[in-house]
This record gives sequence, C-alpha cells and structure tokens, in this order.
Amino acid sequence: MRPKGPQAAVVTACLALAGCGTASGASTGAGALNVPPPRATAPASAPASVPPSVFPTTSPGAAVAERDDRPLKPLGKPRSWRITTYYTAVQSFHGGKPTPVRGCPKLHCSWGKTPLGSYPADFLKIIKIEGSGRITAGPHQGRYLNWSHSVGWWLDTTTRDSGARPLRAWGSAAADKDVLARGQRFTVTDCGRTPNGKAIPARVCDAFRKADWTVTDVFRPGYGGEHHADVYIGEETGPGFAKSPFYTTLRGATLGAP
Repeated sequence: MRPKGPQAAVVTACLALAGCGTASGASTGAGALNVPPPRATAPASAPASVPPSVFPTTSPGAAVAERDDRPLKPLGKPRSWRITTYYTAVQSFHGGKPTPVRGCPKLHCSWGKTPLGSYPADFLKIIKIEGSGRITAGPHQGRYLNWSHSVGWWLDTTTRDSGARPLRAWGSAAADKDVLARGQRFTVTDCGRTPNGKAIPARVCDAFRKADWTVTDVFRPGYGGEHHADVYIGEETGPGFAKSPFYTTLRGATLGAP
C-alpha cells in the first residue's frame, strides 16, 4: 500500500534538494501518492498455488542486531494499530502489452516528457500502486522506474523515502507525523489478526516481530490516520507476490519502542 508522499516530496525537496522517488510508497518511489490497493489477507498457511518465490528472501536479522536488551515501551494502546505493507515491483515478473512511458530521466525533475522506454502494462500498473519498480531489461536495465501523482514518471538509481534516502527492506516505515514522528523506531510486539479475523501465520508474524522499523516517510494527506503505519518489505521475489502472506495487513497489532 503506498499512500505516502515520497517522490513528490523528494522531487520538491530535491528540486529545492516522493519519496525522492514512497504508500505507503515508500521507496520513495512514487507509490505513496496513490490510493492504496485492496489489502491482501494472510491465509493460515501458504496456499499450494503460491510458489515459494513469493516469500521474502531478505532477512530482517540485520535490523534485529541493532537492538539492545532494554524492555520496549508501549506505543499507543495495545491491539490498536493497523500495519499495512508495500513493496517494489520487478519487471521480469510481469507481462502485458509493451507501453511507452515519458517522464524525467533523473530525480531532479517533474512531469518530464523524455521517452523512458516501453514496459509491460502489468508492471506499470503495479508501480502506480506501490510507487516503484526495478527494470530488468532494455537500455535502463538495473535502474528503477518510479511514479508519483505529483511529479509523474522518472528514472532513479534506487527506491527512496521522502527524504531521498534509499528504502530499507524490513526497516523503513511511514506514518502521519502526528501519529509517529520521523525517526521513531518501533517493533511489532503482537501481530494482531488479518482483516478477516484470522490468525497471522507464525512464520509471517515472526518476520514482522524480528524487524526493527524506523519511520522515515509520511503519508499523503488523507491516506494515513490514527494508529496506522505502513512498512516496506522490499522487492517482490517472484510472480504472484501479491498472494504472499507477507503482503498483508496486521489489524489490532501492538507496537513497542526501544
């Protein structure tokens, strides 16, 4: 879900410097400025139709290593948080009619008209939801195609938060500034349940609980809300990633701060 205001902010900051490139957009890709997609719900276990590749391969262990042994202080009321997720799309996992894109060839620009190449329609659709996508073929292979309602399309070297910093998988988060301040670190201490009231699968909950999140982004006005945070889980790892139980919403979660 990428309802933050990264790219635009970054571009504005960069221009003055949208994610420079985040929804809960976060990679400061541009997704943050988009209406969040319907949340996926986590099944009790991974369905047989979902290939193993949809599970994240990035370990949150590095973030965990930074923690100390002091007890966590509760953030807000227990079981009151809604945690949504967003990710970076990967071109090779998507098909559809090749569609030409015009925009900015680099970050410090808005509503550019430069041809940026042609990409699968499905890939572009996901980028408009999540904010950014990694290009895997063509002259811009290895770069990122980002989108924002405020600045349009642009090419970048990474995904970014609204301060132009690269997003960290299982580390970067967004929230309204009057809910969680920039720089606020937090940990999910209780995953709550899925929007359908089902238990969060143990493997999924363990990943969220082990991660050490830091608020580096803000929502576009109207897309955040009280007790709502959006967390970045990195790049999709295979076709059908939207069916992964990690691309989910934690309702009634509990957060703690170091």
